[in-house]
Amino acid sequence: MMTLRSAQDRGLTQNDWLTSYHSFSFSRYIDRRYMGFRSLRVINEDWIAANSGFPTHPHDNMEIITYVIEGDLAHRDSMGNVETIHQGEIQAMSAGSGITHSEFNPSTQQQTHLYQIWLLPQQQQLQPSYQQISYHQGQEGELTRLADAEGGEGRVKINQDARLYRACLAKHQQLHYPIAQQRGVWLQCVRGELQINKQLKMQTGDGLAVEEEAGLQIQATQASEFLLFDLA
Repeated sequence: MMTLRSAQDRGLTQNDWLTSYHSFSFSRYIDRRYMGFRSLRVINEDWIAANSGFPTHPHDNMEIITYVIEGDLAHRDSMGNVETIHQGEIQAMSAGSGITHSEFNPSTQQQTHLYQIWLLPQQQQLQPSYQQISYHQGQEGELTRLADAEGGEGRVKINQDARLYRACLAKHQQLHYPIAQQRGVWLQCVRGELQINKQLKMQTGDGLAVEEEAGLQIQATQASEFLLFDLA
């Protein structure tokens, strides 16, 4: 079973420095049909204006991943981390028993475009932690694992039975992803256009919930980039 979450139907928060589209209910946007998918709770696509950002605020018991598409993001938190996240890097923060942090676009001219991703933790009240790594961009047509429960070279560790991949496909390129029994997949089209299992089309910003399928045949009908979440 595959259920498309169209980009144009997402929730929207917009002000003078932020444009944020919500695949799932978030903040003042509430839609009981879209409260998350398995352990995946938040997928926000954000554009942050130059010299702007989120002031210091608290979180607890949430796995938070930041995937930068364009621009930079300056991070500061109560654990003492002061870092800047660039395109080609991924940040993971286990909020655990509680943290405060801020995220800011340090550029005076360029906006920052990113995905903010939250997953529910497998264990609660753990000691907070922070990771930031440069990941292997990979060849076109191959999946690159960015995050999982084990961590390791080129990927961050998260407190959840989930695996996050990214891939870029050239026009007409395709790949197959097998899905183990009892697991689900969420596919997020970052840019481009995809055809799934020769029956469903995805465009930039679309999401796809997949359950009770043996696998996915993903073909790009134009140059594309996507994120794939494999979830217990």
